[in-house]
Amino acid sequence: MKKLLIAAALFSVLAASSFAQAATGEHKDNHFQKTHPRREQVNERLANQNKRIKEEVKEGDMSKAKAARLHKEDRQIRQEERAMAAQNGGHITKLEQKTLNQQENKVSAQIGK
Repeated sequence: MKKLLIAAALFSVLAASSFAQAATGEHKDNHFQKTHPRREQVNERLANQNKRIKEEVKEGDMSKAKAARLHKEDRQIRQEERAMAAQNGGHITKLEQKTLNQQENKVSAQIGK
């Protein structure tokens, strides 16, 4: 719970400053470089986890409530990834990628249980 609150606080700070950048037009062309290798890796993992969750529900191995909770966690990771990218000219740093992957690992470990 404490980690979730810290992550939410970090996201709030990052989101607020990215909105400030958007208001001043500081990142027009490089706002979202979705093909940046580190962003691509994080987002491919999120897409894979989404498929795994849907498959578990389809097979009856996961409740819809648990799936909704896991999808919500993945959406929060995606929002955090976007906020980080907005801070860094459309890409994420290696440390940010590591942080996001650690969060994804926690969600991934809950799939298939």
